[in-house]
Amino acid sequence: METRKVQVTGGSTYTVSLPKEWATANDVEAGSVVEFHSEEDLLLLSPRREEERTEGTLDITGLEDEHELTRAVMTMYVSGFDVIRLETTRITAAQRRIIREATQGLVGLEVIEETSERVVLRDLLDSSELSVHNAITRMRLVSLTMLEDAVEALIEHDDDLAQDVMERDDDVDRLWYMVSRVFRTVLRNPTAATEIGFPRDTCFDFQSSARQLERIADHATKIADLALELEEVPDSAVGPLRALREEAATVPEMAMDALLTDDPEEATELATSARARIDDVDGKAREVDKEIRELDPGTAQGLGLVVDSLSRTADYGGNIAENALQKAAPDP
Repeated sequence: METRKVQVTGGSTYTVSLPKEWATANDVEAGSVVEFHSEEDLLLLSPRREEERTEGTLDITGLEDEHELTRAVMTMYVSGFDVIRLETTRITAAQRRIIREATQGLVGLEVIEETSERVVLRDLLDSSELSVHNAITRMRLVSLTMLEDAVEALIEHDDDLAQDVMERDDDVDRLWYMVSRVFRTVLRNPTAATEIGFPRDTCFDFQSSARQLERIADHATKIADLALELEEVPDSAVGPLRALREEAATVPEMAMDALLTDDPEEATELATSARARIDDVDGKAREVDKEIRELDPGTAQGLGLVVDSLSRTADYGGNIAENALQKAAPDP
């Protein structure tokens, strides 16, 4: 760490010198323009550069597996590259299909060039057009609706509804990757935080909470998958399962209300109440477990997994409540 003494020139202008090593490394010289970014008691300085698109190149030779190639594209996207070049000696038809499908699952990404040796993807949106607040609000609605519908699909033995829940998981994933991309961009570029309208610590709380919502959607998908496998749910288990789902969903609902409010006192009260409900959910989950143990082994095992997923939903809500408490806490 280096220190500099603040000088006053002209009676009203505060000046401070820049470390020469930093200035040289960042091509800052006499006449250069620098940018100041204010974050409460912090003042961040960065050299002003012409707006440019960050480009990344990835050799996809040998990446024929759908999961591996899809993961590679998503990693480049989340890492913040605006232009992604996927290259190899010859791109196969299977690779092109996988790349197109992966691109469709990412917000703002489009194929802009294709040859026999490369596919070029470009993000057509900038940070100012992406609302992290709207994204997590949408994730909250979709993931918790998925959970409710998944339990109903299980109880009503509704295969169409179960299938619909599983398809909606793609919407949550798209929003999750977008939030992660914006968060990593904000960490690297102070200007991005200014453009999206939230300080970096708030972006962290939003990104961390978005991860919890993505996990809730995954468990809703798991329940929907079980709905396709299990036979009719016994009447004795219907009421307890519905009650457990409602109780479990209350935790992330309250926690998200706490996270999104601008009133620190309200946020603290809501988040604390949400965390307190987790014990109630655990108690109800144990009661439901006792109820389903009397069923045949196959049904009991399947419903036991459903109970576990609902219990985990409350735990994820507790994690969101922790984020809300941190966001509401006064600055040190």
